[in-house]
Amino acid sequence: MLLRGVLSSCHCEECSDEAIWKRNSLGCEVAGNRRCPYFLLYLNLMFDLIPSGSVTSASGFLAGAVHAGIKSEDELDLAILCSEVPCKAAGVFTTNQIKSAPVILSREHIAKGRAQAIVVNSGCANACMGGQGLTDARGMANLAAAKLGISPEEVLVASTGIIGVPLPMDKIRAEIPKIKPTREGGHDFCRAIMTTDTRPKELAVHVDSKGTKLTIGGVAKGIGMIHPTMATMLCFIATDAMVNAYFLRVALQKAVDCSFNMVSIDGDTSPNDCAFLLANGLAGNEPIDFDNGGDFQEALNAACTHLVKSMARDGEGATKLIEVVVERAEDQAGARQAARTVAGSPLVKAAIHGNDPNWGRVVAALGRSGARVREERLDVYLNDVCVMKQGCPTPFNKEEMKSALSNSDNVIIRLCLHLGDSQATAWGCDLSEEYVRINSRYTT
Repeated sequence: MLLRGVLSSCHCEECSDEAIWKRNSLGCEVAGNRRCPYFLLYLNLMFDLIPSGSVTSASGFLAGAVHAGIKSEDELDLAILCSEVPCKAAGVFTTNQIKSAPVILSREHIAKGRAQAIVVNSGCANACMGGQGLTDARGMANLAAAKLGISPEEVLVASTGIIGVPLPMDKIRAEIPKIKPTREGGHDFCRAIMTTDTRPKELAVHVDSKGTKLTIGGVAKGIGMIHPTMATMLCFIATDAMVNAYFLRVALQKAVDCSFNMVSIDGDTSPNDCAFLLANGLAGNEPIDFDNGGDFQEALNAACTHLVKSMARDGEGATKLIEVVVERAEDQAGARQAARTVAGSPLVKAAIHGNDPNWGRVVAALGRSGARVREERLDVYLNDVCVMKQGCPTPFNKEEMKSALSNSDNVIIRLCLHLGDSQATAWGCDLSEEYVRINSRYTT
């Protein structure tokens, strides 16, 4: 596959050629929230990025949304994504022992590996509502199925919002019939699933499969209660590829493991987290399986990673995206654990917010991560400046570093363990006063 050594985060605001590293980290974003051209270069070299692409960019997918009054604001809050034909389906769900009614129902429906539609509401989680919650989730599936003329068992349900509040089923019954799914409805669908998100998170790419053009479109929400494994996020991916059902499940899990399970905003997870992948086969390609699925897996990984970085950059109260790269770890499990622990450390997040190059907090988080570390071999870099070499501090200009951090929206922490050949990347954001303000009055 082209560019197997993937472009990584730039080390300067100008994104010069010298700033490209060939590590398995997918692109970056730089100051001012503009997209780094090298992330777009990466996508366009490996895949064909679709301008203004959405979850309905793949053939045969439609979406629509309405304002049902579930959220107090006059915003879209109830939506349907559907396929013109039945799909093979895969799902990954929260590991939280408290599970919402939509998660319980959707796990039941997707167990057969088939689905044709997803109905989603925002503003109410439909979690911790006992038997009534499950009745309401089934009611949403039934209403969407009746609207689309399909079986309720072919409908997946997702909800996001406040826990412990009943769904306003009278509003949902009145508004689901008014949803009009169209090919252009992907952007409205994206906005309808947002809660505290400040910007949409969506992407679509074309992938070549032996001369046949396949499309993968994705959408996600979630900027708080974000932490591995699976966070307060919803992710919906639609493709027109013909894919082996078992491969589809494995491919989604792999993509989630290297993306959504490598992001931490605040260390909490929710009862509603889920990622769904629907494949309707309308591209007419040779069926994709383990023998020929490498390109499809790469594209799926890239799409999910883009969505994850969008979530981290938009984290509640966030001003900076943090990327933690662990290199030369003893094994993959240790690399992942080390990267996630540093990215999720409140002390690291607070230091980054204050533009404080306090690398001691990074090292302390690494040391408690559970990954094997030998201090005398450890190298640490902040935005490409070496601050520790072979376990000892290296001189650097603290004021210059503080100024560089204050002028950057993207902070890269690189840890080289010198114990093996494994590596991993995790993402997070800084911890600000605004995060406390948002979450101190979420229901009031």
